[in-house]
Amino acid sequence: MKRALFAFGLGVCLALLSKDAFAQSGSARGRVVDEKGVGIPDVKVVIEFQGGVTRKYETKSNKKGEYIQVGMPPGQYKFTANKEGFQPTFVQTRVALGDATSIPDIQMKSGAAASGGTADVVQSQFKQALDLTQAGKLDEAEAAYKEIIAKNANIPEVYQNLAYVYVQKKDWTNAVAAYEKAIELRPSPELQNALARVYQESGQADKAQAVMQKAAGENPSDAKTQFNMGVFNLNAGKSEEAITAFKAAIAADPAMAEAYFHLGTLMVGQNKIPDAVQNLEKYLSMNPTNAQNKATAEGLLAALKPKK
Repeated sequence: MKRALFAFGLGVCLALLSKDAFAQSGSARGRVVDEKGVGIPDVKVVIEFQGGVTRKYETKSNKKGEYIQVGMPPGQYKFTANKEGFQPTFVQTRVALGDATSIPDIQMKSGAAASGGTADVVQSQFKQALDLTQAGKLDEAEAAYKEIIAKNANIPEVYQNLAYVYVQKKDWTNAVAAYEKAIELRPSPELQNALARVYQESGQADKAQAVMQKAAGENPSDAKTQFNMGVFNLNAGKSEEAITAFKAAIAADPAMAEAYFHLGTLMVGQNKIPDAVQNLEKYLSMNPTNAQNKATAEGLLAALKPKK
């Protein structure tokens, strides 16, 4: 099982993302404050859509710590505040159409206060732990992450990478505990999916299913979560539930090729030939990279379509 390690930094790196694709839009307004509730000026606020389609906005707080962003498609967003001397902090909430959505205050702590030491020290320790992990020195990496946690118990990326270490060691109990702590500190469909995979690989299919159902219910616009829900249902023999989830994945991200493939094969199983052909042809038109699924789709279409 291949997972990406989270390269933690007290600054946040963001890729350039695609332009908006929706005609209808909403807006958001909020404040960035310190521990005393006083507005912090000149804070960069990065706003990321959490619905599976990549899009990002950036704005900056004014002298009162207030910020506003317009032209946002409705859905779940993550608002991350960054300013030198403070620990990056975020909130997640849903933006609706119409009047500006009021975002909960983003409360920032100074880097030293938040980390129990200097930000540079924390980042250096994390890099050492990450290097040990990537070198396969799992026992040393585990000890290094635990050392960070002993002084800085509220950094979700540390628990996320520690969970990865436990997965490599097949220490499922501790992997579950680490992912649950990471989710407590930073709820996200990515972490919920990772926790579900741990349950699945440790032979706890019922718990994996429960986690995925919760993630899918909480993140209806997250394409990857809906797709994974579809896979879980497909593997469990729940065809109707799988079809619903794959359709939800496509609604959230029409470019998710593999969802069309699975829909097509499910339609074959239900003898809905026109629907099967439509989905399989759509899948192949997207130049899929999964060679096995591509070959299967081509074979099914050859059998389903009338010979000329």
